[in-house]
Amino acid sequence: MLIKEITLNEALPIRHVAMWPDKDLDFVRVPGDDQATHLGLFVDRKLISVVSIFKKADGAQFRKFATLPNYQGRGYGSKLLVYMIGFAQKQNLSRIWCNARASKVDFYSNFGLSTTNKTFEKSGLEYVVMEREL
Repeated sequence: MLIKEITLNEALPIRHVAMWPDKDLDFVRVPGDDQATHLGLFVDRKLISVVSIFKKADGAQFRKFATLPNYQGRGYGSKLLVYMIGFAQKQNLSRIWCNARASKVDFYSNFGLSTTNKTFEKSGLEYVVMEREL
């Protein structure tokens, strides 16, 4: 297993397959992608999990955290999330946050993220903003 910085073009296909396979590839692009830091987890030299970090004045938002379906439930996403938190700490960021799918709140809670009172709906899914001070 290897975790390292990757390009946006490497991250996009993983996002697409794991998150929105029924949409076109451009659906998984987000504003600021060109300035974000993209991290990828490789198993046997195959990229299987990605997350993107968007620095802001008050910390960083991580977005598009995705693992290929055939590799989900094996702990790879957890390893990438732990790495990403350490990466953010080394960047001297004060906090991190994400727009978590409501169904994933318990997962993120295991990594010290707390729910906020900010919620919204997008593309038929419910989201809650979760955050962690670093």
